[in-house]
Amino acid sequence: MVPDDARTGGRRVLVIDDEPQMLRVLTLNLMARGYRTEAAETGQDGLAAAWRCPPDLVIVDLNLPDMGGVEVIRSLRRWSQIPIIVLSGSTASCDKIDALDAGADDYVAKPFDVPELIARMRAAARRTGRVSAARVRVGAWTVDLVKRTVTGPSGAVRLTPAEWQMLELLVRKPGKLVSQDELTAEVSPRAHEPDSSYLRVHMMHLRQKLEQDPASPRHLLTEPGMGYRFRP
Repeated sequence: MVPDDARTGGRRVLVIDDEPQMLRVLTLNLMARGYRTEAAETGQDGLAAAWRCPPDLVIVDLNLPDMGGVEVIRSLRRWSQIPIIVLSGSTASCDKIDALDAGADDYVAKPFDVPELIARMRAAARRTGRVSAARVRVGAWTVDLVKRTVTGPSGAVRLTPAEWQMLELLVRKPGKLVSQDELTAEVSPRAHEPDSSYLRVHMMHLRQKLEQDPASPRHLLTEPGMGYRFRP
């Protein structure tokens, strides 16, 4: 039989749960199986831990003292594809749907069977792979999704909030078409601006800042009538 620590490769798991007993149970069982664990009792502490040192997998409760677990999931999904498993006392279908729609990979109800949880963790890790890079290259520029900064050959690049939102949505979906509707929902247009108009303006500015030749972009591409695509 393959030892547990060899099977897990010492993968690091972040557990976000405000129940001390639950944290102890999970920490002991995961460590016994070769995982390295870090615990956080609030959503903000969990997010800070994930940003500081991205884990290989996150286990999160839905009911946290400072913010909802769904909000934690959405925040993580803004910059990474870390496998996320919800561990919650709620069995309500609406809670499961909200968590999965937010980006969770699996949902396990409390009380739970530890071997089943471990199996689900392995399955989630196989499906999603390791955490996506916190830094993305756009030609000669580096986009840091954790620090929310862009740097290039001449130093820091200043983006407006709308430009950052648009860029972030594109680079965290490399190679995939991001529709105009999806960008519209993210970038919050002013009421008097037509949808396609404000998107074109923001993309024009992004290309001026992040493309060697803005007139012939290589990375920030337009899909006419559909949306935009980031090509690494």
